[in-house]
Amino acid sequence: MTLTAQEFAFISGLVRRDAAIVLETGKEYLVEARLLPLARQSGLPTVSEFVIKAQQRPEPETYRKIVDALTTNETSWFRDGEPFAALTHTVLPDLIPNRSNNRSLRIWSAACSSGQEPYTISMVLHEAMPAGWSYEILATDISTEMLGRAESGMFSQLEINRGLPATMLVRHFERNGANWRVAPSLQKPITFKRLNLAQPLPPMAQFDVVFLRNVLIYFDVETKRAVLQRVINLLKPDGWMFLGAAETTIGVDDRFERVSTGRSSAYRLKAGSSSAPVRAQEKG
Repeated sequence: MTLTAQEFAFISGLVRRDAAIVLETGKEYLVEARLLPLARQSGLPTVSEFVIKAQQRPEPETYRKIVDALTTNETSWFRDGEPFAALTHTVLPDLIPNRSNNRSLRIWSAACSSGQEPYTISMVLHEAMPAGWSYEILATDISTEMLGRAESGMFSQLEINRGLPATMLVRHFERNGANWRVAPSLQKPITFKRLNLAQPLPPMAQFDVVFLRNVLIYFDVETKRAVLQRVINLLKPDGWMFLGAAETTIGVDDRFERVSTGRSSAYRLKAGSSSAPVRAQEKG
């Protein structure tokens, strides 16, 4: 039994309201695939029956599980490669001379999924930063399930095989039965926290680098603009921001400028940019 238009509208409305993620018509197959495990856990044979029950008996925990299931969690170690090379060869040489007073960097992994991105960043910083320097990483995600997996620091062999160089495995991981555990030295600088980027954020200290990769593509322009405003409020004036390869600030927020970083690019705030919110241009 497939989802009716009304059932799909309920789910897409829930996900848009709680996570600002746009599920357009034609994604019914995705909803059914992602929600089928939840239906079975509830003892229901079909996704349609699961959705009907969720409508008839609104429960915050059920809604949270639905949003978690429909949040894209595709990730891997050193995903796309170039941003991490840029962190080593462009960003750190730029920032380190200007941070000699406290000899410390703050990085935000703003959609950390099951943890591969923040742990990759930690590996890069562990190996590339000068002696005597420290770093802290805030790793956030909307999915409590993903955050739990990330914070455990435990990964299966299949997950390890997705992009982790053998040299990094040897240096930074420990065997734990059939799985691998991140070394404490990599895990200690990372704090995991649930944050919904589409909603106002709690007060936080500013960051030197923000990884906001493969997130904006799921939002409409208004939400993209709001998310970038929140990043501007938390990014140091000379800080750096990384987006996904298919993402850009062009046409969304002109306070950023795109900067070449070898074979990829990153974003920085233009000199003199105001932190006041950008207003949508009027039509007509």
